[in-house]
Amino acid sequence: MSTYADQLGRFILLPEPPRRVVSVVPSQTELLYDLGLDEIVCGITRFCIHPKEWFKSKTKVGGTKQLHLERIASLQPDLIIANKEENNREQIEWLASRFPVWISDVHNLKTATEMMEQVGAVCRVGESAKNLAGRIQEKFAATEAVFDDGLTAVYLIWNNPLMAAGSSTFIDDMMKRAGYRNLITEIRYPEISPELLQELQPEVLLLSSEPYPFGEKHIAFFQQLLPSAEVLLVDGEMFSWYGSRMLHAPEYFTKLRRVNQ
Repeated sequence: MSTYADQLGRFILLPEPPRRVVSVVPSQTELLYDLGLDEIVCGITRFCIHPKEWFKSKTKVGGTKQLHLERIASLQPDLIIANKEENNREQIEWLASRFPVWISDVHNLKTATEMMEQVGAVCRVGESAKNLAGRIQEKFAATEAVFDDGLTAVYLIWNNPLMAAGSSTFIDDMMKRAGYRNLITEIRYPEISPELLQELQPEVLLLSSEPYPFGEKHIAFFQQLLPSAEVLLVDGEMFSWYGSRMLHAPEYFTKLRRVNQ
């Protein structure tokens, strides 16, 4: 048995190595796949859509905030990988009273790559995880100087009511790395009004594909609301998935910013 600290500073005792893992965070599920852990992952959420083969074959344990606790318990996991923000605290506490739960707390590139390395260590694939984290850091470093003009922007995650990504979030950090200056200074994900959007007058309005599926039909409304802004549909996974999908984010941000030129 070994003791590991998670990103909340909690300590969990794990077998050597864990053999039955449940992941209740989509981006971290994909990370486990890319670290070659197919044989030990036995449960995922219905939002863990990557990879497709796992979505088809692994046991579904509910949604990220509405987990089927008894189903998870029936899998008898020796490790559950969760997240402070994406999962329901009461449900995670219930699980943690019965099973080892490793909880991530990711809000920028640094804590994301730290999470990868720590998950790799916990699952005994530390070297692969370090290599992956290093490659991601290199890709972001290569584009760091490209986006220096700081176009003002608002990133919407929900409609009716309108909700935006605020400061101290992973999305906020990705916006900065993509060359956008977030005009929403409230922390987390505040509800905003159309009137506030008009008052802020962002140069770019980013409509995310998730968790709310903004589409072409929404562009006309926001373009009328903000006639001088560039209204763009963006891939929410590139801005909010803090796992191995980050390998592709710098290239995506580069292509996205070409639209603004």
